[in-house]
Amino acid sequence: MKKILYICVLMLALPCMAQNNIIDEVIWIVGDDAILRSEVEEERLRAQYEGQPIAGDPYCVIPEQLAVQKLFLHQAELDSIEVSESTVSHQVDMRMNYYISQIGSKEKMEEYFRKPSSEIREEMMKSVRNQMTIQQMQQKLTSHIKPTPAEIRRYYNTLPMDSIPMMPAEVEVQILSFVPPVPIEETERIKSRLREFTERVVSGQADFAMLARFYSEDTESAKHGGELGFVGRGQLVPEFAEVAFALNDPKKVSRIVETEYGFHIIQLIEKHGERINCRHILLKPRVSSSDKFNALNRLDSIARVVRADSLSFEHAILMYSEDKNTVMNAGLMTNPNTGASKFEYQDLPSEVAKQIYSMNEGDISDPFVMIDPAKNKEVCAIVKLKRKTDVHRANLTDDFQTIKSMLEQKLSAEYIHEWIIKKQKEIYVQIDPRWAGCDFEFPNWIH
Repeated sequence: MKKILYICVLMLALPCMAQNNIIDEVIWIVGDDAILRSEVEEERLRAQYEGQPIAGDPYCVIPEQLAVQKLFLHQAELDSIEVSESTVSHQVDMRMNYYISQIGSKEKMEEYFRKPSSEIREEMMKSVRNQMTIQQMQQKLTSHIKPTPAEIRRYYNTLPMDSIPMMPAEVEVQILSFVPPVPIEETERIKSRLREFTERVVSGQADFAMLARFYSEDTESAKHGGELGFVGRGQLVPEFAEVAFALNDPKKVSRIVETEYGFHIIQLIEKHGERINCRHILLKPRVSSSDKFNALNRLDSIARVVRADSLSFEHAILMYSEDKNTVMNAGLMTNPNTGASKFEYQDLPSEVAKQIYSMNEGDISDPFVMIDPAKNKEVCAIVKLKRKTDVHRANLTDDFQTIKSMLEQKLSAEYIHEWIIKKQKEIYVQIDPRWAGCDFEFPNWIH
């Protein structure tokens, strides 16, 4: 009966397909789900905008990809796999904000996708939810794949030399840093400037967005008139979130808020439940040259004591460092791209990379000034080169985890491929004949 129903759906769609002004049509049916022509067009447009290459005819590749996704979603439903709606919403907020920042405005984004932002968001919620569900389903399917050290060694020994990857030069760096004190006079100067901005906005003499473009030191949001896009409370530092979420009147300006980034004033744009869109202006106090000089001298004294073996670098970090992200990890810097402690030179803050480039393992640098990438403010620092690895071909001693990941990826891909072939035989599939003449990656769609 289910097959008869699906054939009836396709037959009912045929008169529409014959017309030149086709609005939409069913092109595949997988299990209980239909794949529409509009879905394929949307995926093609998204890939084109994001610069993602499609290996082959998009009208063959994309429908098959959507069909494979439906296989995973069908299994996820059977296995009762669910994803966190708050995590989905967070991901969608980030994507929407990215599109708006790249295209220029919400209105231009709506024009590009030819639909209102509410509809874009609704479709994106579904897409992200499906992606996360599929990811969890794949992880569950491959969770049993845990190669032993012996299997990893055998795998490595069977690799042709040209298949063993070259590993880049990497370093591990410990850092001791602190922020030079800001004079009270400088703090008062910043607050006075922000109070002036508030008065101009409230009195109607100036527009908040215009002032943000001209004066805010948050360079990214300044490009958009200080607008941050929709964010949740957890995406903001606590001090900022407390004040921003307390705002109710878009015509008013918040009190001055101090955070680790500097001093802000905030204006509400929209609030939807636990998500908020607001503008802000950020000003950062300037450290005087004399305060910077004194901080560098203090660091120089610490470095000399460490070099004289009177104090370990790790102990000096516990005593003097103000970098809360590294102080409890013996000062070891963490690569934001990988979450590990190893860095390629280009992934380090440029000031740190310049210091360690010609250093040997165990060396302590001279004091220097750098921009803290997390807070985007000046700090004074010294660094120690803990470990340095030159460019080399991957080996079991230095790169065991890399080789283990290679084997896990290979075994997982093979298992997933076989699982899809098996799943094709268990689920009903119907393809419109005009969309069936493809060289599919998985040839068993048509029984």
